[in-house]
Amino acid sequence: MARTPALPFFAKMVGCAGMTTMNISLPDALRAFVEARVAQGGYGTSSEYLRELIRKDQDRTHLRELLLAGAMTPPTVSADRDYFDRLRDGVNASP
Repeated sequence: MARTPALPFFAKMVGCAGMTTMNISLPDALRAFVEARVAQGGYGTSSEYLRELIRKDQDRTHLRELLLAGAMTPPTVSADRDYFDRLRDGVNASP
């Protein structure tokens, strides 16, 4: 049974409006790999598999941007032992 991956909001398509065709060239080994992944039942077509890879790359790129933005933000509190103890206590207190 084909799985339906959960997509982040920015990667979801509304209908098929704007869908276009793109031809790509793959070495035989990569084409065989894609065809094997499709045949394993997780994807209906090679296009579906490639769209999923692109969506995952979009997610990775978005996460990297968020991490870099966070790294550039000055710290608001000191991440010392007390800080992590408070975090742990909060997690342990959660249902």
